[in-house]
Amino acid sequence: KSSVQTIGEEQIQNPYTELLVLKGHQDIVRFLVQIDDYRFASAGDDGIIFLWNAQTGEKLFELHGHTQKITAIAPFSSSDASEENKHLILTASADRTVIVWDCTNGRQVQKVSCFHSTVKCLTVLQRLDVWLSGGSDLCVWNRKLDLLCKTSHLTDAGISALVELPKNCVAAAVGKELIIFRLVASNSGSEGWNVLEERRLVDHQDNILSLVSVNDLTFVTGSHVGELIVWDALDWTKQASEYNFWDSSVHPDVQPEIKLSQSPNETSVQHLTSDEECVFAAVGKGIYVYNLQMKRVIACQRTAHDSSVLHIEKLPNRQLMSCSEDGSVRIWELREKQQLPAEPVSTGFFNMWGFGRANKQTNQAAKKMQDNTPMYFLELVGDLIGHSSAVQMFLYFGELGLATCSADHLIILWKDGERESRLRSLTLFQKLAENGDLQLKF
Repeated sequence: KSSVQTIGEEQIQNPYTELLVLKGHQDIVRFLVQIDDYRFASAGDDGIIFLWNAQTGEKLFELHGHTQKITAIAPFSSSDASEENKHLILTASADRTVIVWDCTNGRQVQKVSCFHSTVKCLTVLQRLDVWLSGGSDLCVWNRKLDLLCKTSHLTDAGISALVELPKNCVAAAVGKELIIFRLVASNSGSEGWNVLEERRLVDHQDNILSLVSVNDLTFVTGSHVGELIVWDALDWTKQASEYNFWDSSVHPDVQPEIKLSQSPNETSVQHLTSDEECVFAAVGKGIYVYNLQMKRVIACQRTAHDSSVLHIEKLPNRQLMSCSEDGSVRIWELREKQQLPAEPVSTGFFNMWGFGRANKQTNQAAKKMQDNTPMYFLELVGDLIGHSSAVQMFLYFGELGLATCSADHLIILWKDGERESRLRSLTLFQKLAENGDLQLKF
C-alpha cells in the first residue's frame, strides 16, 4: 500500500474546482512559458508551439517551424526604446535550430541553423541584452541573432542547464561539473564580446540536474544522487550542502519503512525553486524545504506523490505546488509545528523560550529535541486530478488560475470555481442591464 497522503472529496482549501481542457498538441507537452499577465506558450515533442489566452483558454496562434521536438524555450521581451515593448519567445529544437517568434502576430522573426548539436538550454541576460544557448558549446547572441562569441567544444554531454550570476557571469551544468563563465566586452568594438572560463567546480558526485538562482549572493545546484549544494554567487565557494535527503535517521518523523539503499532516480533532485528564505526541492517522490539561514531541511514530505516529482513552485500564502509522473498536481501548505510530537507541554518546553524556572538540563534536552525535529510540516490541502499521464510542469497565473501540461498531450487550465461563477453572474447581469436599456429606448 502506498504511503502517500490522500485527501478526501472535501477539499476546502483547494479553489481549483473548474477546469478547461486545451487540445492541439499531438505529443508530450513538456514546456509552458509565461508571456505576460494573461498569455502563455506551450511546446513539446511534436515540435509545434501554441500561444494561449490563460483567461479564456482560447488558442491564439499555432507556430510551425521546427521539424523535431522542442528542447528549450525562453521568453525574450524587447527593450528597444524606439519600438513598443515587443514580446518574443526563443525556441530550440532537436532539429539543431533556434527560432525567434513574435507573440503579437505569431510570426517567425528569425531562424538560426548553424548549431553542431542540439541546444538543450536557453538563457536571456536582460542586463546585457544578449541571450545564451547551451549545448556542446556555449554561444552568446545579440537581439539580431548575430553570434557574438562561443566557447570551444566542451564535452559530448554538453551543457544541460544555465543560470545567470552577478558580474556578467553564468554557471553552466556540464555533466557533474559546474563551469563558471564570464562575459567580457572586447575593446575592439561595441558589439564585440568574449566568453571566458573562470572556474570548474567538481564538488558533485553525479550529473547536475537542476540549478536555481536565489538572489545576487546565492545559487543552488542539485544532482542525480540527491546532493544539494548552496554556492556563493560572487566567489563560487561552497556555502552548505545536504546529502541526507534519503536517510530516514535525519528525519525522525518519517515512517520507518523507508529503505536506506534506494536507487538514484528515487533520490535525484529533479527541480529546484526558491524564495529569499528557503530552497524548495523535488527529490525523487518527495518534496523538501531547505532553510538557507539554518542550513538544514525544516520540512519534508518524503512520499509526496506515487512517482517522481517533476516540478515544484512556491505560491503565495505559504503554499507549495508539486506535479508528478503519477499524473497528479498537489497543493501543500507549510505549517509551523505547535509543539514537539509526543512531548507534553512541560516547564522544559517553556524554558526553551525563556519562560518558567530555569532548569539547565531540561533546557538542553528540549533544545536538542528542537534541533533534531523539523519546525514545520507540509499539509496536503489540494489534489488536482485531471491528467491521465505524467504532468511535466505548471504555470501559476494568480487570480486567473493554473495551467498544467502533460504527457497525455493535453493542457489543462484550472480555475477557481467560485470566482468563475461570480464572473459569469456578473456578465449575465450586465447583459440583462444592457437589454433593459435597449427596451427603455424603444
